[in-house]
Amino acid sequence: MGFFKWINFFMIFNFFSLSLSTNYLDEAKNPDVFDWMVKIRRKIHENPELGYEEFETSELIRTELGKLGIPYRHDQVAVTAVIAFIGTKKSPFVALRADMDALALQEKVEWEHKSKVPGKMHACGHDAHVAMLLGAAKILKEHEKEIQGTVVLVFQPAEEGGGGAKKIVESGALENVTAIFGLHVTPRFPIGEVASRPGLVYARSGFFEATISGKGGHAAFPQNSIDPILAACNVVISLQHLISREADPLDSQVVSIGSFQGGSAFNVIPDSVTIGGTFRAFSKESFMLLRQRIEQVITGQALVHRCNSTVNFFDEEKPFYPATVNNGELHKHFHNVAGNFLGINKVNDIPRPSMGAEDFSFYQEVVPGYFFLLGMQDPSQERLASGHSPYYRVNEDALPYGAALHASLATSYLLKLQHEVEG
Repeated sequence: MGFFKWINFFMIFNFFSLSLSTNYLDEAKNPDVFDWMVKIRRKIHENPELGYEEFETSELIRTELGKLGIPYRHDQVAVTAVIAFIGTKKSPFVALRADMDALALQEKVEWEHKSKVPGKMHACGHDAHVAMLLGAAKILKEHEKEIQGTVVLVFQPAEEGGGGAKKIVESGALENVTAIFGLHVTPRFPIGEVASRPGLVYARSGFFEATISGKGGHAAFPQNSIDPILAACNVVISLQHLISREADPLDSQVVSIGSFQGGSAFNVIPDSVTIGGTFRAFSKESFMLLRQRIEQVITGQALVHRCNSTVNFFDEEKPFYPATVNNGELHKHFHNVAGNFLGINKVNDIPRPSMGAEDFSFYQEVVPGYFFLLGMQDPSQERLASGHSPYYRVNEDALPYGAALHASLATSYLLKLQHEVEG
């Protein structure tokens, strides 16, 4: 492509992105769309479902897609997943993703649409993600004749540890996809603002559980028992030494124990104790070494205290998450679209990667992908709780921004690809 031709395209592309994004936002804020998204989000929030159990959520999505006249795939795709298509049904293909699963938490927010399921709650905004992607679908369907290719909508189960994205990839649903975009709502940034970074965003992540077995008995006579609680306590302390004394201080790593279960009486030494936790690192080499050392430490410390142990890394049920790495070219695209749409001062750079994890990374292993944060904090209101809190709330005024950004990122990306092919 010649220089002047490229400059001309760049100007047209920016103008198109700005006008289309503004139009999409206006449409998303229209009560017909906004109230519809809110209603969907609240219905999902009232009926939370854990990973691979999102049957009602999946049915709701398929019902709404059917009403919109949008074709979809459902059977044989990651248990409850729904894959929908808008556009020409021909190449090029760009994907947009929303996760569907809730968390095993008891909601403590008292409001009209509180979770109706004891011990389950949408405490990470996935209900909002589904509503926004359906909002984008509604908008895109209205502009289907303008789409220069196909937008693939990925409604994905089991992001919270179950690796639903991995099953989506294995199903072949992304076989012809050129790029994929995903978002997450956050109270870290004001409503109407976004944030991301090129390259490394989130760490590799894995889970583990260990059972340490001894010999139970009366707590008044510990000499007659083999105490698994004492052994497990030393395991927990020794695991922290992996970070403080073995890891390079410039190579960020984390080992955290989140579960410690053993015994039920004050005066009884139990037969066994079960501990569980997570470990994280940015590089694959550090991550796999950390996995190896966790198993060695648990086994070794158990033996020191005359106990036996088993360690489970849940390779199938909770697969290790790769690092989330944003594609550099997609970062430029996102920056252009979001900057034109929201204003360049509303597009924030995340200064450094996080030890959090996101199974969107499974998509990024097979196609270029881009993940960003969507602000939902109203500066004039009380600070919203962070994710995975029983007090988590979603500011529904953010829904139009997510829906419009989804639609704009996909359509402008397809336009860009089409022009490159023609050029």
